Amino acid sequence: MLSRPAEFLSGGADKFIKPSHRCHAVAMRRRNTGTMKLLNAMHRLDLHLLTRIFSQGERRTVRPLARALSRSGDGYLQVLVPMLLWLLSAPYAEDFATALAVALAAERTLYWTLKNSLRRPRPQVAVPGFRSLITASDQFSFPSGHTSAAFLLATMLTLFYGGPFAVVFAWACGVAMSRVLLGVHFPGDTLAGAIMGAGSALLTAQFLGLA
Repeated sequence: MLSRPAEFLSGGADKFIKPSHRCHAVAMRRRNTGTMKLLNAMHRLDLHLLTRIFSQGERRTVRPLARALSRSGDGYLQVLVPMLLWLLSAPYAEDFATALAVALAAERTLYWTLKNSLRRPRPQVAVPGFRSLITASDQFSFPSGHTSAAFLLATMLTLFYGGPFAVVFAWACGVAMSRVLLGVHFPGDTLAGAIMGAGSALLTAQFLGLA
């Protein structure tokens, strides 16, 4: 007859686990399984949307526009716009430049933290046989930095100067779409970038007492 320690080591450990602990372990396993199923479903949707959108980016009429929109999101406008507002003596130009700088500092910190922590591979690496139309500036995909910075600028302009500048959101959406059309991001990356950029602008404005 096995002793209690031997019985424990041989797989009879369940006898010595309290029922409440056993139920908790089962619940945790079910929760983890549910989370994995959700993540897999989201990835499949992301992959399906990438395939559909990227097929449009391969068209000769679409590719030049996608490249131009992508380049416009490289970060130059985040410097040129406040400079232009200052040169034109626009109202609140200095406050806008300050708020934009603070928001960008917070957004870039969060962006690099997420990108280098989650390390989601770019579509060209994650999808067998997939080839992007341009070379990305870094190796990780989530979130989209171009999209985040574009939505941050659009949100900040709208907060300071109102309705007419809401049209800048059309440009920001174009930047987001271009990154998928060119094959350097999954759609989920750009969605996360849009939320992060707009959220950073809103939180900064609230923190500075501007909203």
